[in-house]
Amino acid sequence: MTAKRGHKEGTIYQRPNGKWRAQISLNGGRLSFTGNTRMEAQEWLRSMRNQAENGLTLKGAKTTYGAFLNEWLATAKQRLAESTNYSYNQLARAYILPSLGKVKLRDLTPTAIQRFYNRLVADGVGLRTVQKTHTVIHASLNAAMKLGLIGRNPDDATQPPKPVHREMRFLTQAEAKHLLRTARETGDRYYALYFTAIVTGMRQGELLGLRWQDVDLEKGIINVKYSLTRSPGGGLKLQKPKTKSSERSVKLGTESVAVLNEQRNRLVHEKSHGLWQDTGHVFPSSVGTALDPTNLNRQFRQLLKKAELHKIRFHDLRHTAASLMLNNGVDVLVASRRLGHAKPSITLDVYGHLLPSIQAEAADVMDNLVAN
Repeated sequence: MTAKRGHKEGTIYQRPNGKWRAQISLNGGRLSFTGNTRMEAQEWLRSMRNQAENGLTLKGAKTTYGAFLNEWLATAKQRLAESTNYSYNQLARAYILPSLGKVKLRDLTPTAIQRFYNRLVADGVGLRTVQKTHTVIHASLNAAMKLGLIGRNPDDATQPPKPVHREMRFLTQAEAKHLLRTARETGDRYYALYFTAIVTGMRQGELLGLRWQDVDLEKGIINVKYSLTRSPGGGLKLQKPKTKSSERSVKLGTESVAVLNEQRNRLVHEKSHGLWQDTGHVFPSSVGTALDPTNLNRQFRQLLKKAELHKIRFHDLRHTAASLMLNNGVDVLVASRRLGHAKPSITLDVYGHLLPSIQAEAADVMDNLVAN
């Protein structure tokens, strides 16, 4: 017996084998579903009507998420950084496609995606990896929605786990001075690199990608134009920074210019000994090639041990620079531009908690405004 329904609402009927069949017309075609119970058929029909009202097309209803995801990845490759594109494809192959690839776009529900995230966590996949997987899913489904293949993004209703952020670590002014003094006294080859990292707040990749052609010692300016990155194949290469704000000019003080002049003279001396490949890097390896971050990090850990300082990452020298600037009167706008942040608000979001002196000043101002 066929259940009578209104115009374009679809139909439900029971088949001779006892199962229930639901059908709905969409864009001149027809979608069908067979369920064990009438309720299953009704739920499916209700879902299809809602999606049709929100823009579901016949193509979208018949396309699997896996087919669409592969197509989207191929298109996104044109605008993504090589490392990001590689990461997205790795996540898709390892996690997304095996679990969700065969599901039709129309059947990709918040519940199905949430169960997928929960299962990854239960299987011991790192929270940061799960978060990156969520980024791929959400971006691809947003694209499917814009193309009219689905009426809404089901991932909007999920709650992917958030990675636990590492506690920010940095050196105090006294510790930073001690670190540099130790590097100088022990003849550490990368003294100038550590010094520049602390006084400029540049990222590790920006420092290792810096070439002499982008440094004007007469004017005391570093032009940050490239970053050294590791390609998917494992090699090192220079590439433009991911954001426009990262391309910037950083002003150098008198002492910084002196340190870089000393670095340049040091490299002239090193070139005269052994096999040297002149790549123009300001902070190259011992043979003139781009310095591998892994080797630098190993050397940095050794320096910390010599200086008897607590363990920090090389990246924490950037946090040290930000802390020293903001706690010593450097305007937030200036610090933000020096760090290569897109907006001062980002600097405050990241480093605002490091400003106890400003908090105290604000407290005194508010007291004076309302006190008798």
